[in-house]
Amino acid sequence: MKVLHRRGLLAVGAASALAVTGIVVLPAVNASAASGCRVAYTANTWPGGFTGNITITNLGDAVNGWTLGFTFPDAGQRVGQGWSATYSQSGSAVTARSLDYNGALATGASTSIGFNGTWTGSNPSPATFTLNGVTCTGTVTNSPTPSRTPSQSPSASTSPSTPTGGTPLAANGQLHVCGVNLCNQNNKAIQLRGMSTHGIQWFSSCVNTASVAALADDWKSDLLRIAMYVQEQGYETNPSAFTNQVNQYVDLAEAKGMYAIIDFHTLTPGDPNYNLDRAKTFFAAVSARNANKKNVIYEIANEPNGVTWQQIKNYADQVIPVIRANDPDAVVIVGTRGWSSLGVSNGADENEIVASPVNATNIMYAFHFYAASHKDNYRTVVSRAAGRLPLFVSEFGTVSATGGGAVDLASSAAWLDLLDSKKISYANWTYSDADESSAAFRPGTCAAGSYTNPSSLSESGAWVRGRIRTADSF
Repeated sequence: MKVLHRRGLLAVGAASALAVTGIVVLPAVNASAASGCRVAYTANTWPGGFTGNITITNLGDAVNGWTLGFTFPDAGQRVGQGWSATYSQSGSAVTARSLDYNGALATGASTSIGFNGTWTGSNPSPATFTLNGVTCTGTVTNSPTPSRTPSQSPSASTSPSTPTGGTPLAANGQLHVCGVNLCNQNNKAIQLRGMSTHGIQWFSSCVNTASVAALADDWKSDLLRIAMYVQEQGYETNPSAFTNQVNQYVDLAEAKGMYAIIDFHTLTPGDPNYNLDRAKTFFAAVSARNANKKNVIYEIANEPNGVTWQQIKNYADQVIPVIRANDPDAVVIVGTRGWSSLGVSNGADENEIVASPVNATNIMYAFHFYAASHKDNYRTVVSRAAGRLPLFVSEFGTVSATGGGAVDLASSAAWLDLLDSKKISYANWTYSDADESSAAFRPGTCAAGSYTNPSSLSESGAWVRGRIRTADSF
């Protein structure tokens, strides 16, 4: 529903992309170690494809930047989409290089990486690994799994820290859909309230350890929606870098006990089937990597527009099984017609979805609104549809559908009162300092790092923060 304002953002996007792919590879400093590293490798295979998961443990001196090398025993094995490292392959030899956030490995420290691959002959496990050129003479553990069914999931990465205490994640655990509600591990209907990033290709400076901590601790937020644009200098320009960036943000949210929505942010073109192959590749990677995490929710198409519900459903019917093959438990949000308006913006309503729902379980349907543009007629449909469909407001604004204009506090309050009464979860657009009235922060906030300064909040940000900070009823 929004129209992106891109004033001066292209240069920012270029800098952001470079920051994501930056790699520091230093000479090995543990070359004298008798036992340089230990590697645990597991593979989950299916006809023609496999997921490889690698845990590296440094047994030598500390390193700051690492390169892992290994060779596939079969020439038909190829690395495809990977995560938590950058990958290259020459013949059967594969090189994985650290990213900026996981390059430092102290003595005894471990990190996990992985990839999806293909095979044509056989799929044996590599027998030898090197870390910064030094052979891993510690135990190389190979634990291949010959096959998996869609109900099994591959190993996922180790979380950066385990949230404790009264965080949303600790209180609710693995979420699921029960009836028309989002429910926690105790089958209690709950409502999540939080914020959406702006496009991470432009506003990566607004998503970091300090800003996510402010969202969790100062805003008392339950979730962070990660808006990864596919077009507009987004995922299609560098799939590996953007996949890694999304995974980093999932980890940041998890470390603060928040849920994370991985948003495949399609807007233009509006037909999600245009990005079907990209969606399958992306969701295969992120669902494999994050399969064992309890904080991840997948949003498979942001705002379909100019298409029928049947076209959206056909897309969902092909993408959801890709996620389920790795992660059978996570909640999946499906976009709806008319910029995720349940079709209201196209003169329709929820009846078309009720008559022909997506053929999958544990799913919810997206509804988006902008308070200054969408008022009583939209609220009437949502109020009725909430008793018939599981809804998730994965994006809303306090302003007009352009992302700008005056903040409409009366309509915003009417909307959030309705969502609260129906226990419908929501994320506000945006946790950024974009030069538009929908942004939570004033311009310059992210560069200054002043996320907890009240004077840094915009009118919209101050009001939304006040609503999110009210006590949860978990």
